[in-house]
Amino acid sequence: MRKQLCIALVLSAFLSVASAAEPDRTEIPMPLSEFEGKIGKSFEDSQQDYPQPVQPPKGAPNIVLILIDDLGFGHPSTFGGPIPTPALDRLASAGLKYNRFHTTAICSPTRIALLTGRNHHQCATGTITELSTGYPGYHSIWPRSCASIAEVLKDNGYNTAAWGKWHNTPDWETSPIGPFDRWPTGLGFEYWYGFQGGRDEPVVSPTVP
Repeated sequence: MRKQLCIALVLSAFLSVASAAEPDRTEIPMPLSEFEGKIGKSFEDSQQDYPQPVQPPKGAPNIVLILIDDLGFGHPSTFGGPIPTPALDRLASAGLKYNRFHTTAICSPTRIALLTGRNHHQCATGTITELSTGYPGYHSIWPRSCASIAEVLKDNGYNTAAWGKWHNTPDWETSPIGPFDRWPTGLGFEYWYGFQGGRDEPVVSPTVP
């Protein structure tokens, strides 16, 4: 299935708070809840029961995912670096810290690897979107087989949002006419306030392959 919970961060968060009564969260989208009403011979003998919206498990944590360009792992004080980052320190002390993430050293590939939990070449982003080429692993067209962390969370009852630089939409799909299925709002984020591309500039005439 294209949307298996392949992201260890999300899966571990769910499993740590799940109970025996919880629905199966290893595949998304989750099915509608079972009908628990009654169908009698007449309306008076029947009882309605609407399918209920999916809810996150009780006690599910809030998840804040931050990616900062040109910031090394050893820079912030959160991971022992020389730069004081008290706000990040407080967030980390109340959550989980992962220290085995593989960075690709450039923007788009690192971001898509972080958002999907997959190797960036599996997501067709071997380089930044503006330098894409028409070859497997490098054409920058985010495949639907690579679910984002936002899709996993949204389909498990979370509200999702993204802010700031995106830089993971094919360069020729960043104009105001779309298509929008590879914009953040087409990949699981319900809200997005930010900009496309590598810099905070509007795309006037996107290139078409």
